[in-house]
Amino acid sequence: PLEPTLRRLSKFLSLVLRHQPQLIGLTLDSAGYVEVDRLLAACAAHGQPITREVLQQVVEQNDKRRFAFSADGLRIRASQGHSIAVDLAYSPQPPPTVLYHGTVAAALPAIRIEGLTKQARHHVHLSSSAQEAKRVGARRGRPVVLTVRAEAMAHAGFAFFRSDNGVWLTDHVPSAYLIFPSL
Repeated sequence: PLEPTLRRLSKFLSLVLRHQPQLIGLTLDSAGYVEVDRLLAACAAHGQPITREVLQQVVEQNDKRRFAFSADGLRIRASQGHSIAVDLAYSPQPPPTVLYHGTVAAALPAIRIEGLTKQARHHVHLSSSAQEAKRVGARRGRPVVLTVRAEAMAHAGFAFFRSDNGVWLTDHVPSAYLIFPSL
């Protein structure tokens, strides 16, 4: 896990690179990238000075691998989780047999009716392991882990994508493809 200063910077970068780049006067390109030099200058101009070395640490040491540099290292973006319009250009991939989604018990009645919806994000986020899904669900309270019959969904025509940091993405998971734990 990141030490407190890097964690704070990671949260700030998540806000700026996923949701509100205009907060510090940035505009992301269509794929969600911004030039590293522009990001660093904008951060400094808005009271959040970050060196290139510290930015590199945030990218490399973040256990969720939230950010990725472009192949040439000149641009950076969030790997997924945007609430603004970007095209991450991920290619569809066949998912494993099952994936997992972490949530809380209070969300279960709506999920039983609507399935998993992307809400304000571009995709529903799914984990490869139940342990990771439990960690994600715990951010909102006592976690409940749902099993997603991903292979069956793919056979039915649903597309799956895998982000740069290993999170599985899809547009919607109908409740028929969910296995709910007995509580």
